[in-house]
Amino acid sequence: MTSPLSSRDWFGKASAGLILGFLLALGAGGLFKVAAGVGETFFSTKGQFAMWMMSPVWALVLSLCFLFRSSLRAWLWLAAANLVLWALLASLGGLAG
Repeated sequence: MTSPLSSRDWFGKASAGLILGFLLALGAGGLFKVAAGVGETFFSTKGQFAMWMMSPVWALVLSLCFLFRSSLRAWLWLAAANLVLWALLASLGGLAG
């Protein structure tokens, strides 16, 4: 039987959403930048979209992090999502300066 959701671990869940959610949003913006072929033109429409998409992604992760059963699960799942996203970004060459 699973335990019901509670507000007991709110600090751990919120810190996971803040820290790992930021990294997830940063990686999502970088992945869009690589997929759209933005390059160094940050003042183009695609470059601005890649930059400004960070805030809604971060807000979404921060909002949904309270749906995890515990703070440990929030940290583990968001860390795994970060590893997958950043590995994909590195494999596509998005980390090269």
